[in-house]
Amino acid sequence: MRRRATIVLHWSTAALLLFVLAAGPGAVALLDWGYALSAAAMAGLAAVFGVMNGPGPKLEGAFRVAHPWMSRGLYLLLAWSAVSLAALQMGRPLPGPEARTVLLVLLAAAMIHAVFNLWRHTALGDGALRRISPSLFHKIL
Repeated sequence: MRRRATIVLHWSTAALLLFVLAAGPGAVALLDWGYALSAAAMAGLAAVFGVMNGPGPKLEGAFRVAHPWMSRGLYLLLAWSAVSLAALQMGRPLPGPEARTVLLVLLAAAMIHAVFNLWRHTALGDGALRRISPSLFHKIL
């Protein structure tokens, strides 16, 4: 159940991030709140139960050492973006970078995350994409 919830939240949050950025943070309340709730739920699951990802047995060296810290950083950025966007929607923007800037930084980090996991899946053959993909994609992965 937790894995399924994580998969749904992972892809929902990614799609909503793109939609919010396309519309502009603060422009469509339903998108903003959908993203904020999805991102907060994903970060909350990780905070309460721990992250479900791991470096995998084939990942070695600096990548293996950095992996858990990079995951934690990505989840912190995810939580910050959720709070930042929710605060913007409530008319109380957070001090510091604007919500749009936080979301763009998250998008950049997500793109690095995606490329890294594509590399893991293809070059290392560790099934990184299979673990986070909905089961209907498993035959093609």
